Amino acid sequence: MSLYDYKRSMTLGDVPFYALIMAAMRRADTQNLAKLKDAWPLVWQELDQRYHAPGGYLPREMEIIRGE
Repeated sequence: MSLYDYKRSMTLGDVPFYALIMAAMRRADTQNLAKLKDAWPLVWQELDQRYHAPGGYLPREMEIIRGE
């Protein structure tokens, strides 16, 4: 970590916690990703599902959008 990282963290404002975790997972190296996945397995599961879903929409969300 650096002073830059610390200062940058103060500019993130009202970013939701799980959005930060997902962003960290996207940017993590192999070792850190493994740690994040161990700490937040359900967040990883959702991120992985959304990554592979068209537009990030999960099937249940597509049903809502279509009015089914």
